[in-house]
Amino acid sequence: MHPPQPISGRPTARRRRFPTLALAVACLTVPFVLVACGGEDDGPRLELSAALPEQSPQDTVLRVGDPATQTALELSGLDEELDVEVEWANISGGPKTLEAFRGDALDLGAVADIPPLFAQWTGTDVKIVAARETVDPLEHPTYELGVAPGAGVEEPADLRGKRIAYSPGQAQGSVVLRVLREAGLTQDDVELVEMASVDDVYVNALGSGQVDVAPLGQALVPPYLAKYEQDGGTTISPGVRDDAWTLYAPTAVIEDADKAAAIKEYVGVWALAQQWIATHPDEFAQGYYVEHEGLAEEDARAIVEALGTFEVPTDWTDVISRHQEIADLLAEEQDREPLDLADLYDRRYEKVIAESIAANGGA
Repeated sequence: MHPPQPISGRPTARRRRFPTLALAVACLTVPFVLVACGGEDDGPRLELSAALPEQSPQDTVLRVGDPATQTALELSGLDEELDVEVEWANISGGPKTLEAFRGDALDLGAVADIPPLFAQWTGTDVKIVAARETVDPLEHPTYELGVAPGAGVEEPADLRGKRIAYSPGQAQGSVVLRVLREAGLTQDDVELVEMASVDDVYVNALGSGQVDVAPLGQALVPPYLAKYEQDGGTTISPGVRDDAWTLYAPTAVIEDADKAAAIKEYVGVWALAQQWIATHPDEFAQGYYVEHEGLAEEDARAIVEALGTFEVPTDWTDVISRHQEIADLLAEEQDREPLDLADLYDRRYEKVIAESIAANGGA
């Protein structure tokens, strides 16, 4: 894994003043909510069963790794609605986010549905505080299966005997396992070549013939085809749902009352930013994929069109049920301990998001 990128963001404005003394008093007078006071840099400890505090002290800083939402907030002006100071980190993807969590360099990260499971399995206790899904997910997959020139794969059933790039701790690995199951195949029917999907590793692996197939995020599809389509490189739809997206944090962060309150403020505005992305695809494509990621305008438009429209669920029941099915599959296929995802989702934030969306005109 690569080391975390430097945090380089600007604090947001318009914070409400909430004296630190108020929480210090609360720590003494409301023991059923705040059970202990932390050190100099920590807020009072908050039980996971307690109600979320209304506000964080004015000097609370929330360190967030979510470049796409940062861009959406700035383009839409919603960053002016944040009453919490955000320090943005140019960190994305499961491996880098988890490494930043473990190095105490990040409070909140935006990833697909597998990194929170992998964090739990590898000893980092985390909680999911928000979720996003795609409208018509089978028509707009997050990943396509990149097929190397000459590999002869036209549909998932053709994967038998092929070498497939596989990252067990990332969403791409889950996609591979689900595609195999849907096609009636097992791991014994293919050769899984383990490698982390970071940067353009999978693109290069396909182009160099290291693997026959690799799941490619939509942002990697245009550069892959630009390089290798003339030689016979293609992509095919995975035919499985792969659209879940989450915000998650180390449990220790959420047990800090100040940070928990800051996350409460953040996720309410985060939900509005996802809705803005859904209703302003061209502006987002230009601001994020072109100006931030350095892609060509044509490729940026293609990515946004391929990904389709996002929605933010205000009831997580179905989200958790689908996620549980994936967790069960991975536990079976990767010989992991079973997880009860009812414990992974912090549903206190579900209500926060629902109230934010309702107060701003609904979905």
